[in-house]
Amino acid sequence: MSSQSYSPNWSAPVASRPLNAVVALPGSKSLTNRELVLSALAAGPTLLTAPLHSRDSALMIEALRSLGVGIEVLANGDIAVTPAVLRGPATIDCGLAGTVMRFVPPLATLAVGDIAFDGDLGARRRPMHITINSIRALGVEVIDGENGGLKGSLPFTIKATGMVRGGELTIDASASSQFVSGLLLSAPRFEQGLTLRHEGEHLPSLPHIEMTLDTLTKRGVRVSNPTPTVWRVEPGAISGGTIAIEPDLSNAGPFLAAAMVAGGSVTVPGWPDSTTQVGDEFDGILQQMGARVERSAAGLTVHAAANGEIRGLDIDLGIGGELTPVVAALAALASSPTRIRGVAHLRGHETDRLAALATEINRIGGIARETADGLEIDPVTNGRDGSGLRGAQWLSYEDHRMATAGAIIGLRVPGIEVENIGTTAKTMPNFTELWANMIAGSNSASDGSTANAEGGATA
Repeated sequence: MSSQSYSPNWSAPVASRPLNAVVALPGSKSLTNRELVLSALAAGPTLLTAPLHSRDSALMIEALRSLGVGIEVLANGDIAVTPAVLRGPATIDCGLAGTVMRFVPPLATLAVGDIAFDGDLGARRRPMHITINSIRALGVEVIDGENGGLKGSLPFTIKATGMVRGGELTIDASASSQFVSGLLLSAPRFEQGLTLRHEGEHLPSLPHIEMTLDTLTKRGVRVSNPTPTVWRVEPGAISGGTIAIEPDLSNAGPFLAAAMVAGGSVTVPGWPDSTTQVGDEFDGILQQMGARVERSAAGLTVHAAANGEIRGLDIDLGIGGELTPVVAALAALASSPTRIRGVAHLRGHETDRLAALATEINRIGGIARETADGLEIDPVTNGRDGSGLRGAQWLSYEDHRMATAGAIIGLRVPGIEVENIGTTAKTMPNFTELWANMIAGSNSASDGSTANAEGGATA
């Protein structure tokens, strides 16, 4: 299967003066890929306005096209989706996109024919046994592993018959909420809908499940959540229509954090008043770390503390583990210790993010320790200039959020060389341009159009 292109080291720019920037971000990856799946299953055409165009969304588009769905990317970047009868045979390239590898297999059970799934080498290391076993429990055959073994990961093939009875299913989604969302998104098309139960010690990223329920509800699907770990989706039609995609609030994190590191302020326009995106939590988190946050008609603005201080904190990020790299990068520059808890599931993301963050922070002279479910990061300086940390190569591990964490630290620490900055194309193809414009003080805007919407972003 395809593998993401590799880019050389990127010298993270140091901010020479306080920031004064407006950064308009592309659409939410989480919402774009959920809405693409629902559009493929809808009773009529859908127009997605202001969606994300990135490697992850391009992989989702190609996956759905390969199953027969009509998808046209319009000149303004909007996406027109025309549902169709799903058919194989097809081969799905998941790349390194969790939303593709966890959302498309349940949808593929509604096709007719053999649907093969594979992805980047890193994707083959990500856990898939919950999805595979769930599909088998729903009565659909899955050939798991290259030699027909029970591998619990990519590659695998679904032998779909076009019909899924549905009913009741119990899973352990402790490793990722995407296992829950993937099943719920396709459940309206199951003959009996789906009652899904989670049994496990931990359920990470609940806001992402709430997002899934919200997208279903807005499409006219009847859903309920009788207990925190039980979800019911009734069988029925999924409506089409016009769906506006919110800006990606998780991708806003590095830019908002930049104001705290460099001083000054950064504004992200179009910040929604109400949202299910976990990135909305940056408002409160950054305030705890010393920022002043302002919401207005202009958007959400983060102002650095007057003295430039960044405070450490003790926080459970189980609600949204994807926020961890930004918080860890700020913690490496903080004046007091930080403890991040509740994110053991990050070991199964694009990389083991806990090990990666600890390794890279320590590589540049910081003090970071892995714990059973998170990280502890101690200050090495109270200095405003980042003294105590040193320039060095910052590995990305083919993980877009690791790459942007290095960029944050590089604003204050000279000599940070981010390896493979191109991995940011996973969710933000023009990250380096946006970053440079932010530092220069010019207004930065992105409609996601720099990505190749037909074949994926270049990276």
